Amino acid sequence: RILMAKDLQQMTSYLRRGRVDWINETAGNAALLEHRGVARSFLISEREGATRYHSLFFVRRDSPVQSLQDLAGRSVAFQSPLSTSAYFLPAAQLLEGGQSLELLLSPMDKPAADRVGYVFARTELNIATWVHKRMVDAGVLSNLDWINPARMPPAFSQDFRLIARTQDVPRAQPKILGKREVLMEAANDPDASEALRRFMDTARFVPIGDDDRRALERLATGVQRVRAEVE
Repeated sequence: RILMAKDLQQMTSYLRRGRVDWINETAGNAALLEHRGVARSFLISEREGATRYHSLFFVRRDSPVQSLQDLAGRSVAFQSPLSTSAYFLPAAQLLEGGQSLELLLSPMDKPAADRVGYVFARTELNIATWVHKRMVDAGVLSNLDWINPARMPPAFSQDFRLIARTQDVPRAQPKILGKREVLMEAANDPDASEALRRFMDTARFVPIGDDDRRALERLATGVQRVRAEVE
């Protein structure tokens, strides 16, 4: 049976009541579910040839911004409030660096001189476009989106430079019950290839390691801080 949850709060309720055997989640939401004690990550999904990813901060080559500290009084484009790589990870890194964040009314709005202003661009292509057109001072994408020409046009990227990156986080799956071995062996089963492809173009599932668990713990702390200090 498939259950649909409208948000993470409802999914947390499902998990606490034992109504869900296993789910697939972003690293940010997986970290929160683990932090709440309702789920545990046990596999990482491999997509686009990667089982881990990180966030990249970028600006125009002619920008005076050289580091994250230079973003005070300037604006940055995130993707959406639900994105791990284009919101939670970079926002947490800015907070860890001592920056304060301020939600802007639009890309043309300006933050206070001692704060980093942020806006949600909705899509990765919008982020790249807004930075290229100087609507915002900086943008954030995952390293996988950075090399995807549909999300970062080469005509744009040649005018950009990177100023920072976050730590890697896994593409994780929280677990309550479930058949770990069945999922791990799916990549070796010809009859399962189409099902894997349709599952967000997953190539295979791999076990989560100690480094990945530590990364999720750090991410959970960062996400909690973003929600407490920013939202």
